[in-house]
Amino acid sequence: MATFLYARVSTSEQTLGHQQTQAENAGFQFDHVVADHGVSGVSVLMKDRPEGKRLFDMLRAGDTLVVRWVDRLGRNYADVTDTIREFMRRGVVIRTVINNMTFDGSTSDAMQMAVRDAMISFMAASAQAQAEATKEAQKAGIASAKVRHDETYKGRKPSFSRASYEMVMNLLSKQTSVSEIAQVARLSRQTVYRIKENPAAAEKALVVWSL
Repeated sequence: MATFLYARVSTSEQTLGHQQTQAENAGFQFDHVVADHGVSGVSVLMKDRPEGKRLFDMLRAGDTLVVRWVDRLGRNYADVTDTIREFMRRGVVIRTVINNMTFDGSTSDAMQMAVRDAMISFMAASAQAQAEATKEAQKAGIASAKVRHDETYKGRKPSFSRASYEMVMNLLSKQTSVSEIAQVARLSRQTVYRIKENPAAAEKALVVWSL
């Protein structure tokens, strides 16, 4: 009977060492360390990872598999639950460093099996939900960065359209007051003043923003 540590990080910039250190600090000792580096837990199934596939080949009945948490096995609900159940059917015990959870297939009590399977499902669902939340946060961050980039290189987006700009310029040529222009064009007086004081800059802003 052997004890395995399985570690995984999803990007090549991340390191694996802290997962082994954390497990060792929790009192675990290993006969084998198997690790996938730079492999997504969302899009790449456990059996399709280079080291994940090797782990399937190595594990035998009576072995113990240690992971930092179930999200190291994957962040896909179906994949994680299938993987854990497959290992349990083989007689492998799965233990987590975080929360010190233990999953095995030795029990034949229906209630205990129900509780165990419910916990596995909950943890697998949590892993996928966390991945989805992270992805959405990354999308929001990218969108925010793009807006900041546009504002840095384009300047702030004009609060007036091409039509309102031309209306302002036409009314200014007729000596119409700023207050009256603002009311007619539905712009703030400050905006009208900016156009009046620097029409070239206003025209440039419209061109840069393709308005």
